[in-house]
Amino acid sequence: MNKAFSKESDGDEDEEQGLDPSFRLPAGTRNYITPGGHARILAEVDHLLRVERPQLVDVVQWAASNGDRSENADYIYGKRRLREIDRRIRFLTKRLDLAEVVDPAGRHGTEQVFFGATVSIADEDGQEQTYQIVGVDETDFARGRISWVSPLARALLKAREGDTVRFQSPAGMREVEVLVVAYVAIED
Repeated sequence: MNKAFSKESDGDEDEEQGLDPSFRLPAGTRNYITPGGHARILAEVDHLLRVERPQLVDVVQWAASNGDRSENADYIYGKRRLREIDRRIRFLTKRLDLAEVVDPAGRHGTEQVFFGATVSIADEDGQEQTYQIVGVDETDFARGRISWVSPLARALLKAREGDTVRFQSPAGMREVEVLVVAYVAIED
């Protein structure tokens, strides 16, 4: 089928276009990332390049050898999956190109909150929570890892123990007190 009549693109568009805004990097910034996050992205790229893509290429070659490609589901879906893998590899490679690895364990004696900090806070009700400020590709709210571009992390940056910070949350303006700032290795 002619590409003019196809909904799919070559993947030349910005891969970040379909991303959740919390995973987008601010324009002109580096992609700050912890050593563990950097290793995970490298491992994913390696897996895609050395395992998934070659296996899929074999399936597509086999399917193409079966004849009529227009009604060959293995061929059609294989080619679509290859485009998805190639798009993911391009996206991750761009992220790695912008990556600046910051090891939080190497930051000793710092009282202020910066990238990689583990911060304990208390809200207006006295409820305490602990967050680690990590890269946008490492965000995992269930594990207490928030992106350095999130509203809470931006409010916490450069704060010290005992400071009170305000930030805009989905529930409205909130105020939290910084209880403890620590720099420890972020475990998986």
